[in-house]
Amino acid sequence: MLLRQRALAVETGSRGERAAREEEEPVSPVGRLFLEPRFRWYIVGALGLGAPVDLAALRAGIEVTLLRHPRFCSVIVMDELEEGAGPKWVRTTVELDNHVIVPDLDPTAMSIEPNKTLEDYLSSLSTLPMDHSRPLWEFHVLDFPTSEAVAALAFRAHHSLGDGTSLLSLLVASVGSSKVLPTTAPRRVSTIKALSPRSPSSAATGAVAVFTVWIMSLLLLVWYTVVDIVCFVATAASILRDPPTLFKGADGVEFRPKRFVNCRLSLDDIKYVKRVMCCTVNDVLLGVTSAALSRYYFRETGESGKRNIKVRSTFIVNLRKMTGLHTLASMMKSDKDNGVKWGNQLGYMLLPFHIEKHDDPLKYVEKAMRIAHRKKSSMESVFTNWSALMIKKIFGIKATASLCHALFKNTTILFSNMVGPTEQVTLYGHPILYIAPSIYGQQHALTIHCQSYMNIVKLVLAIDEAQLPNADGLLEDFVESLRLIREATSRKPHGVEECSQKEHRHGDT
Repeated sequence: MLLRQRALAVETGSRGERAAREEEEPVSPVGRLFLEPRFRWYIVGALGLGAPVDLAALRAGIEVTLLRHPRFCSVIVMDELEEGAGPKWVRTTVELDNHVIVPDLDPTAMSIEPNKTLEDYLSSLSTLPMDHSRPLWEFHVLDFPTSEAVAALAFRAHHSLGDGTSLLSLLVASVGSSKVLPTTAPRRVSTIKALSPRSPSSAATGAVAVFTVWIMSLLLLVWYTVVDIVCFVATAASILRDPPTLFKGADGVEFRPKRFVNCRLSLDDIKYVKRVMCCTVNDVLLGVTSAALSRYYFRETGESGKRNIKVRSTFIVNLRKMTGLHTLASMMKSDKDNGVKWGNQLGYMLLPFHIEKHDDPLKYVEKAMRIAHRKKSSMESVFTNWSALMIKKIFGIKATASLCHALFKNTTILFSNMVGPTEQVTLYGHPILYIAPSIYGQQHALTIHCQSYMNIVKLVLAIDEAQLPNADGLLEDFVESLRLIREATSRKPHGVEECSQKEHRHGDT
């Protein structure tokens, strides 16, 4: 990949300096990481549409939304006049014809196998280079019906533009509706009741108990964080590695093409399991993933189910202070301490998955709950982000890239879970039926993205077909695992009542 290099024009005087600052912005440390030779990650995916593509409306909408965002009308350049300067975002003129692409596809393939044609086209994007002399994003118009949509828009963007939260927030900002944003559970306000006077000794005992619990929680937080940091450092130093399995990427997997496949999971079923098990949606998804990987592994390898193999996923964590989606205006207020910044605000945690057989499908969810609860008592994701920034500052971007490359190489799976709009949104007059994002360029043979939208969760797998040829079989394992877990929870009616009472008292998490 070659970055554009040029001597930047200099206008003397304060006016010229101010204009230059407005037109240029340094690439962030994480953005620079994605420019390294072995770390070129691209976001790719599809938007299913409920109407044929109106090309004129699409182009007009992009011009008044995306092209007003600095990242979407800038290129990355190196300043030859400033020694030691890093890459910068520099504004440029956008030729929309280079970014809204209508491919010439085989009409026979589109009519006979439309789903496969869409999959094949998305997969082909992982083999095509992106021109870095232009802004690093594209829309591909796939105006033919599939089993899930009337038409589709494929999108591709370099990961240096921003993370999934940034790009999804920009999508929601483009539709101009705030009521569809997912909301987090409101902070509970304690109800103050009239209490009988307590004796001084009783009050002192209560204060000591509260202080003791606080100290114990703090000690656990410190202990778990230290343990996770040691594991993180050992993994990045290639001292601790996942065992070789059919899921673990081989050397050079980041350079190989990826196949992108997806399926729909019922959010209602997931929430039912959540209520019965008194856990979170994320816990259920982790349990379903563990069950699906186990089904696939033992079927494909023919091994007995007596083994318990632990593999780890690099779990992507959004480090913004505010969760959920935000409007484009909030994302752009990066000069204020509002906790909502554009770009890559990411941390990572190493999350174990156990490949094993259980007679009771709920065991997968129970184990996922314990693991997730343990990880919540740690500052691992904050440390991973901070350590990458410190290593970049002290040793440079090359050392940071080497550390991160080793971290991903020594784990087995990349996992991400994103919350999308709760109601249907319309993009430039086109109703969106599903959102299916993924990435390529990563050091994993298997990447799992869970994207909620309306009442479904779109499960998207990015797979190295040379290593995992039965992609459709793995998708079916996810669907079947959720079905079995849902059926098992239906045999626990008392759990629903008990957990509903807890949610009423403590709020839904």
